[in-house]
Amino acid sequence: MSISKPPRSFFKPLAIGAPAPFRELPTRVERMIHFVPPHIEKVRAKSGDIAKQADVVLANLEDAIPSDAKEAARAGALDMAENIDFSSTGTGFWARVNCLNSPWFLDDVTELVTKAGNKLDVIMLPKVEGPWDIHYADQLIAQLEAKASIKRPIMLHAILETAEGVQNVEQICLASPRMHGISLGPADLAASRAMKTTRVGGGHPFYKVIEDPRSDDAPRAAAQQDLWHYTVSKMVDACCTAGIKPFYGPFADIADVEACEQQFRNAFLMGCAGTWSLHPKQIDIAKRVFSPDVDEVLFAKKILAAMPDGTGVHMIDGKMQDDATWKQAKVMVDLARQVAEKDPDLASAYEF
Repeated sequence: MSISKPPRSFFKPLAIGAPAPFRELPTRVERMIHFVPPHIEKVRAKSGDIAKQADVVLANLEDAIPSDAKEAARAGALDMAENIDFSSTGTGFWARVNCLNSPWFLDDVTELVTKAGNKLDVIMLPKVEGPWDIHYADQLIAQLEAKASIKRPIMLHAILETAEGVQNVEQICLASPRMHGISLGPADLAASRAMKTTRVGGGHPFYKVIEDPRSDDAPRAAAQQDLWHYTVSKMVDACCTAGIKPFYGPFADIADVEACEQQFRNAFLMGCAGTWSLHPKQIDIAKRVFSPDVDEVLFAKKILAAMPDGTGVHMIDGKMQDDATWKQAKVMVDLARQVAEKDPDLASAYEF
């Protein structure tokens, strides 16, 4: 049996002196979460310039950081918080800590919250398997926020990386008002499911459909399929039900920009708010893909103008529009307005 807090208690701080949780997510454009290995000084030194391009900069303390560099990465994250003014560019500052059962998790969270809590927007939690993981992190962070007199709540973002996590994704999304969103973690998830792939994100040439045999013995047409369609769909539904944000995760083939763009576009069309960028060239791809298409926004604005109250039926450019398409148009225009506030060129193109 699932036991949850009564509604009136859900938004109460979990520690005396901790800030009250957000009742609504802060409105931010988060088309890409750009990962920075903070233990590498020459990369960390570029983070200020990256912050001018990316919507979110994340100090990565987990995967891709060698075990003997974990403490250096943590120190680098604190250095980024102290020396980079993320707020001046409207850029979010996040950190991905090590997983809850690692020897580094407790120190990661303790130092980040107590030493950089007023600069940190989101803590990303890897390998979340159920609401119990969120409950633990939620209570711990609240205690540390109270101890350090943090003024606003730090949010949590979970990564879906195990079969158990996928099974429990709805409960994870609803576990705490601190939840910001969920990202797909395809590499660890593939291992957890015993999937036979060594790729990180994207499709696979062996996963495809093929047409029936042809009478003329000509080669049969085939089309590669998306390994992650089901999981992304389930994640999007769970996040939207909870009022939080779904994100696609990493695309590790940095050189294949065409496939990267297509995978990002699939995720955008399916409802994801953003994705991860592992290399600066992926920032521009994500910025382009997760910003609504200009022509679609202009058409959506026509629908809203013709149906101010969202009712009735109208023919616009030869296409029938009703209350359902009005809702679709509103999604596009609302997102375009958010993007326009951050991007003057798109604001002009969107005619705002």
